[in-house]
Amino acid sequence: MAKCQKCEKELSTNEIGLHKRLINRGAESYMCISCLARFFSCTENLLREKIVHYRNQGCTLFTDED
Repeated sequence: MAKCQKCEKELSTNEIGLHKRLINRGAESYMCISCLARFFSCTENLLREKIVHYRNQGCTLFTDED
């Protein structure tokens, strides 16, 4: 299982997808939602809303898991 490159937390499929969508589609290391929120200076809730938004648009980087 992939781990966050900053804090070593195990990552969900959606966290990996969000990192790829927002930072680099070809990334091989990823950040968790908490570290991404700090990186972008936004809330974790906003990033969770983005996951739902991209999933509803049909982006295949995201699953129905939460």
